[in-house]
Amino acid sequence: MDLEFGRGLRSPKRDSWKTTLLLAYQSLGVVYGDLSISPLYVYKSTFAEDIQHSETNEEIFGVLSFVFWTLTLIPLIKYVSIVLRADDNGEGGTFALYSLICRHANVSLLPNRQIADEELSTYKLECPPEITDKSRIKVWLEKHRKLRIALLIMVMIGTCMVIGDGVLTPAISVFSAVSGLEFSLSKDHREYAVIPITCVILAFLFALQHYGTHRVGFLFAPIVLAWLFCMSAVGLYNIIHWNPQVYQALNPYYMFKFLKKTRKYGWMSLGGILLCMTGSEAMFADLGHFSYSAIQLAFTCLVYPALILAYMGQAAYLSKHHDFYSSSQVGFYIAVPDRIRWPVLILAILASVVGSQAIISGTFSIINQSQSLSCFPRVKVVHTSEKIHGQIYIPEINWLLMILCIAVTVGFRDTKHMGNASGLAVITVMLVTTFLTSLVIVLCWHRPPLLAFAFLLFFGSIEALYFSASLIKFLEGAWLPILLAFILMAVMLIWHYTTIKKYEFDLHNKVTLEWLLALGDKLGMVRVPGIGLVYTDLTSGVPANFSRFVTNLPAFHRVLVFVCVKSVPVPHVLNAERYLIGRVGPPGHRSYRCIVRYGYRDVHQDVDSFETELVETLATFIKLDASYRCSEASDPDELTEAMVEPAGERERRLTVIASSNTLRHRASYDLQDSARHSSPASTTVEMQARAAAGNGDDGAAAEISPEKKQVRFFIDSHVASPDAAAGSGKQVEEELEALVAAREAGTAFILGHSHVQCKPGSSVLKRLAVDVGYNFLRRNCRGPDVALRVPPASLLEVGMVYVL
Repeated sequence: MDLEFGRGLRSPKRDSWKTTLLLAYQSLGVVYGDLSISPLYVYKSTFAEDIQHSETNEEIFGVLSFVFWTLTLIPLIKYVSIVLRADDNGEGGTFALYSLICRHANVSLLPNRQIADEELSTYKLECPPEITDKSRIKVWLEKHRKLRIALLIMVMIGTCMVIGDGVLTPAISVFSAVSGLEFSLSKDHREYAVIPITCVILAFLFALQHYGTHRVGFLFAPIVLAWLFCMSAVGLYNIIHWNPQVYQALNPYYMFKFLKKTRKYGWMSLGGILLCMTGSEAMFADLGHFSYSAIQLAFTCLVYPALILAYMGQAAYLSKHHDFYSSSQVGFYIAVPDRIRWPVLILAILASVVGSQAIISGTFSIINQSQSLSCFPRVKVVHTSEKIHGQIYIPEINWLLMILCIAVTVGFRDTKHMGNASGLAVITVMLVTTFLTSLVIVLCWHRPPLLAFAFLLFFGSIEALYFSASLIKFLEGAWLPILLAFILMAVMLIWHYTTIKKYEFDLHNKVTLEWLLALGDKLGMVRVPGIGLVYTDLTSGVPANFSRFVTNLPAFHRVLVFVCVKSVPVPHVLNAERYLIGRVGPPGHRSYRCIVRYGYRDVHQDVDSFETELVETLATFIKLDASYRCSEASDPDELTEAMVEPAGERERRLTVIASSNTLRHRASYDLQDSARHSSPASTTVEMQARAAAGNGDDGAAAEISPEKKQVRFFIDSHVASPDAAAGSGKQVEEELEALVAAREAGTAFILGHSHVQCKPGSSVLKRLAVDVGYNFLRRNCRGPDVALRVPPASLLEVGMVYVL
């Protein structure tokens, strides 16, 4: 087990108490950094302008009561007790909820779904579909495309707000921590010290991102742990020393008393109170790195009590101090004793950096997931750790976040505006999570719709109250996340819409298998040495860009592989189930189809490892296919059926081939381009899984020299045995030798270089979106060769014009 960020594809066996404790400790630095530093700015944002701290203490006690019950109802009850259970094979977050819903209802807008995807080990359903009654909500979602589009837009809104939070959280966290210098500097020097120091720390933080979190991650948990103990100790000291009766403010009556006195301004101040929940979504989003029990243990036993003590301690101090020259002085550092203010300041800055690191890493992760759903332009993804799954760095996004963070700090210059902006982003993500979880309760857990409605009504009402209080601050900073979300939504919608339309164009213009087989006679086709990998989004048929290529240049490689790299609605795909291999044409044509499946959290392979595994899986497929054809030859009925089977039907039969160090098995699927098949019986396993090592049945074991890229295969005797069908052993040997020779000659990666334009007569909005918006994004984002890590020397691009 990987104990550093541990869960990954861990066995579902229950963790030991030692492992749970270790994961709970590690989760402090990754999950709770953002949540633990919220006491730095909650009271300061709440008392910024809307309400005043008076001698009666009704305001401070009312705010404390709101903070206590907000932390209890949302992070503790909603997230820890309910939402964390809605995991997708151990993964959490907005995309995990959407993935669960897509698997239990046909609501996905991804076009190239296959029946074979439902046979993945991680494609887990709560109940078998044949024994599950369709709820009315499920029927509505599947029937109306507009509802499915609205669902995807809601997921996109949540994604945009998470990215916006990646801009705002580092700014407000570091600024609030550094603002403790105000007590050591004169009023004239504060503005010239706090802002520059904050900007320098932010620049330093983003400059370190390319090294990866794992290089300094071992420091994160001790820093947050020390910060939590520091907050608790200071809070407990203030409670005992200033007002031991402050616990009475936990009574909900003080909330109503607060609203009764402050009225409209008290409601507006809720936009500052909701900041106490900042970082709660990280508990769910980072679930895949840890475990449910570890996150639950860390929050309930350490984080939650420490936060309550910190807020109570500040309230106890403020209840005995009212002589502030400004409401902005009602903050965290005013309640810290003078003797320890400098150590607390340093620790707070370190904790704010840790909290910012968590949201920055989360932003990288959710953008990578958006790419997998074709909802975000292609960006370069760098994996910073070979041992820790999912730690990535995106250079373009990193520097863009840094510029925006510094701009927010310099532009707003106070906690009030930053808090208003951050609060709206946080509460919007929570509303999206609440709505998606209510759908999971009905569609995935098969609970009564009334229970899901009660969940939505109770938690949605609380969050809607906070949302309204944040939205009313539109002119005071809340406009920023709305502007960022609007820009990001436009980018995501344009990219997703055009990508889907391009796929439909390819589907409509693909050529048949018969056309490819007859092409050689018509054009005098020449087969050149090497392997040609033709990348396409299609799972069947021959793509139009390849037909354009061979009609203009009648030559292609002796071994031709149509490669489709696709995402499936699961977090991870096991290596043993990643490849689907099939033939395109008869064995003598040496043409194959390879579908490479990735989950939305999977790490895409580099070219060398992919090329090596592809050759291995092709060799294994050739042997297994020969064995299958031999078994058909021995059965007259199967032989007759195979002889009359159309070429298109043979092409749609694909085989699951594992990598060389895992189990290999064959399963034949009848694949269509439709979203879902009505009959699950169309999937049949033709050859059971069998061990590939240690039993003499090694398929097509390979020795590979990475320097020369040479492959030497060992052909088992059972394929070339005299008992097999006549000539089958010789055919397999020839086919494997051709594969070896092609690999030694080199590999060419054939990709489409597309230009998109609208049809004549299209609407102005469509022309703006496609002709201007999409083409601008396509020219300024990474090309498919970078996303697929194709070496430039082996790249062959085929121009293609899409008229949509």
